[in-house]
Amino acid sequence: MSISTTGVLPRARSTGRPPRKAVRRPDLKRWISPAVLVAAWQIASTTGVLPPDKLSSPWTVVQAGAEAARSGELGTAFAVSLGRVGAGFALGAVAGVLLGIVSGLSRWGEALVDPPVQMLRTLPFLGLIPLFILWFGIGEETKIVLVALGVAFPLYLNVHSGIRGADPALVEASRALGFSRAERLWHVVLPGALPQALVGLRQSLGLAWLALIVGETVNADAGVGYLINNAREFLRTDVVVVGLVLYAVLGLVTDALVRLLERKVLRWRTR
Repeated sequence: MSISTTGVLPRARSTGRPPRKAVRRPDLKRWISPAVLVAAWQIASTTGVLPPDKLSSPWTVVQAGAEAARSGELGTAFAVSLGRVGAGFALGAVAGVLLGIVSGLSRWGEALVDPPVQMLRTLPFLGLIPLFILWFGIGEETKIVLVALGVAFPLYLNVHSGIRGADPALVEASRALGFSRAERLWHVVLPGALPQALVGLRQSLGLAWLALIVGETVNADAGVGYLINNAREFLRTDVVVVGLVLYAVLGLVTDALVRLLERKVLRWRTR
């Protein structure tokens, strides 16, 4: 490149095209250990080290899953379980967020709400099932309430912690600017608590599927839990594993959706 008479390097000509974004490739290293585990599982099953009555081979599990999908049994179970989680999540999310706001914003609210919530969240799901059966029967209500409890407690704790952890400097600045209490809540406190609340949302969705597994053991006639229990009666370990894999996939998908929501909603944190 020649130097101009002014002693300054000439500018590169603009092509008019926007700069290309770097393509982010998936991290394949994360798949090494799962692939090794599945390979070891298949080898142990093929060599007879792992008997099929204890645990079916991965290939047998894949065949059982394909058969259940073709028959429509897997799709029906998936739809029923998803409906239960959706209803329970809606109830639990409303309760957890409202109680967290009340407890986080008011000292009196914390004194009245926090003690019973802390006592209830330590109770195991299995211990609550007999009481819920007496209250709600053995229908859908018991399963939905169990899911709602699994959702409500993590959301309550994280919303409460997020509100109490609001930046005092920002709160004081909003007072100096003449914000009303409602405006401080809407523009300062709740946005500051949002990252912690989304962490609680991820925890809640994970517990929702765990609560559903427990709930679907109670006289269920449909759903993934029913599929697993029915397969257990006939010693079909391949179908049991199919149901467990479906639970795991659903949990991973819902967690990925919340992480996507985090990137969209909390985009301001990276600016």
